[in-house]
Amino acid sequence: MKVIIEGKPSASAPQVKTVCIDEDSAGQRVDNFLMRHLKGVPKTHIYRMIRSGEVRINKGRVGADTRLAEGDLVRVPPVRVSERVVEKAQAMAQGAVRGVPARDFAVLLEDEHLLVINKPAGVAVHGGSGVSFGVIEQLRMARPQAKFLELVHRLDRETSGILLVAKKRSALKNLQDQFRERQTGKTYLAMVRGAWPAKLKVLDKPLHKYLLDGKDNQAGERRVKVVARDDADGMPSVTLVKVREQLAQGTLLEVTIKTGRTHQIRVHLASEGYPILGDDKYGDFDLNKVLASAAARPGLKRMFLHAWRLQFNHPATGERLEILAELPPELAQFSSSPAPVRPLP
Repeated sequence: MKVIIEGKPSASAPQVKTVCIDEDSAGQRVDNFLMRHLKGVPKTHIYRMIRSGEVRINKGRVGADTRLAEGDLVRVPPVRVSERVVEKAQAMAQGAVRGVPARDFAVLLEDEHLLVINKPAGVAVHGGSGVSFGVIEQLRMARPQAKFLELVHRLDRETSGILLVAKKRSALKNLQDQFRERQTGKTYLAMVRGAWPAKLKVLDKPLHKYLLDGKDNQAGERRVKVVARDDADGMPSVTLVKVREQLAQGTLLEVTIKTGRTHQIRVHLASEGYPILGDDKYGDFDLNKVLASAAARPGLKRMFLHAWRLQFNHPATGERLEILAELPPELAQFSSSPAPVRPLP
């Protein structure tokens, strides 16, 4: 990314800059680009500059959602930010956050465009909401030479399995577009309480996010619930279910999501009376305690939900890829056939 300063440099006053967009910055929205480029500048100020026409692309006015292309010239107006804020933002951007350990994860596929890892349960994908750091921060610390590492999608903290990371801005945009346009295939393995009725194959009840009441006027934990089809706050949600194996402890299901709502699988399965084993938000809490006890054989101390299969088009070649992640040992022990999990015919 090439930066040109307009006018004579001055130690006392910030200058107008013209930024030439390179391949790694192409494809992103102009507001997101400015938030990354102007570390420490409040979002409200960035949007005000865009609305007033101070930010221009190739000398023309733009909207916040305008997409950047390689070779575009972006006029960035002068912005004053305190040195302390700049230093803090730069340290955060470089991953220099005290206490973040460097960690690599099991790699399922990697090339110059993307990285596919097998995320273990119990690890958040990113820091925030009481979590100091997650997978992406640990990856950046483990790979300081990497110029670009960004999450393409997310998994719940207690869900294990396939997680896709982009190594180029162009790959990130391409892959996120595939997720948004439902060109990807996402299938999970979940074990639920009881015998799932084989005829129940499509779950499409709308879902609604809400917050539990918190303490001291603070927002509580996020939750999701099924709502009526005519509820104005309901988000359309589609989950496809196939019985894979009937076991003594419950039913092992292949679950494919056609929409990516928060906690979609967990809530849809629980709403039918078949909660996921080990689910601490929507599950059977008494059964969870039994399964987690020292006497349980086999025992289960986590949620039985695993991102098992991901299908997508390679962002550079267009080749259709299918990635599989075997059940981890703590889940595979429940299956009567703990060999590598392959797709059913």
